[in-house]
Amino acid sequence: MNRFSYGITRSVSRCVQRIVLFLLAISWPIALQAQSEPFAHGVRNDLPRPYETYRDWGGLPGNTAAWAAVTAVEPAPNNETIYVVHRCFENSCAGRPEDPILKFDYSGRLLASFGQGLFLFPHGATVDHEGNLWVTDARSNEVLGNQVIKFGPDGEILMTLTHAGSDSEPLHWPNDVVVDPSDGDIFVAESHRGGRNNRIVHFDRQGRFIKTIGSAGSAPGQLSEPHSLALDSRGRLFVGDRENNRIQIFSQSGELLDVWTQFGRPSGLFITQDDTLYVADSESGPDTGAGELTGIMKGIRIGSAIDGTVHSFIEDLEPLRDDHSGAEGVGVDSAGNVYGAVVRRRMLERHVPRP
Repeated sequence: MNRFSYGITRSVSRCVQRIVLFLLAISWPIALQAQSEPFAHGVRNDLPRPYETYRDWGGLPGNTAAWAAVTAVEPAPNNETIYVVHRCFENSCAGRPEDPILKFDYSGRLLASFGQGLFLFPHGATVDHEGNLWVTDARSNEVLGNQVIKFGPDGEILMTLTHAGSDSEPLHWPNDVVVDPSDGDIFVAESHRGGRNNRIVHFDRQGRFIKTIGSAGSAPGQLSEPHSLALDSRGRLFVGDRENNRIQIFSQSGELLDVWTQFGRPSGLFITQDDTLYVADSESGPDTGAGELTGIMKGIRIGSAIDGTVHSFIEDLEPLRDDHSGAEGVGVDSAGNVYGAVVRRRMLERHVPRP
C-alpha cells in the first residue's frame, strides 16, 4: 500500500471511529433511560396489567348518596359476603349518623350495616377464620378510639381490645389487625403517622397481652407507621412498614425473617390461601415530604408471598399525582376479584381478571 492509499484508509478509519463514538454518545443515555424507566427504587412500573377495573362497586344505604373515604374491604371465608369499612362524612365518624361498616353479597347487594357511634377514625380490618370482623379505630378522644372491636357476622360486639396488657399503656392509633387461624392469636399494628409506639402488639385468642414486636426507627426490625398486617400459610407475619417503604416479615416470636422493597410503599396487604401477595401502594410517586418513593406508580402490586417475586400490577387512576392517593386497603374474593379501598377520592374499586 502506498502512502497516498494509506492516508485515505487512515482518514476513513478515523471518520468511522468518530461516527461510532458519536452514535454511542447519543444512544447510550437513551439506552440507559430505556432500561431504567420501568424501574425505580427496585420497583417495576412495566409489569403486566391483567385486570379490568370498575369503580364505585356496591349499593349504598338509601340515605347515603355517595361513598365516604373507604379504608378497608374484607371478604368473609364463607365465599358469599364482603365487609367494607368507610370513614363517614369528611373523613371522620365523630358525631356522624352513618354506619361505617357495610356488609355486601358478591353481587354488590347491601345486606346489612352497623357500627354507628362506635368509631372516630375506622382504619384497618380483617375477617378471621370463624367469620368474625375485626376493625381498628386509629384516633381517640375522651370517650372513643384507640381500640380494636371484634364483631360477629351480624354486627354484635364480641370483644374490645384497648390496652397492650393490664399494666401497660393504652393502644395508640392502631392501624390494622390480623388473626392467626391456627390458634386465634391476635396481632395489632400501631401507630398511624406521627404516632408514638410504632410496634406490633401480640395477644392470645382471649385478648390477653403476650408481647410487643418492633420499635420506632428505620433499622432492620424497627418500624415507622406499620400500616397493614397479613399472615401467610406458614404463619409468618407480614408488616407493611409504610414510612420505611418496605415490607418486613417476622416470625410470630418476633424474629425478623426478611425485608422486601420490591412491592413499593405498602399501605395495604392481603395474602390469599395460595400465598399470593397483594400490596396496595397508595402513596408512591411525587415526594410530598413524607418520604415517598419518586418515579413509582401508585397501584396494587401482585406477587408471591413465598419468594417475593412480583408478577403483575393494577395501575391507579392517577398513578403519579401527589394530590390524590391510590387504594389504601386491598381485599380479594374467592373468584380472584381484587377490591381497592380508596380514601382520598372516596370510592370502592373492583378489579376483575381478564379472560
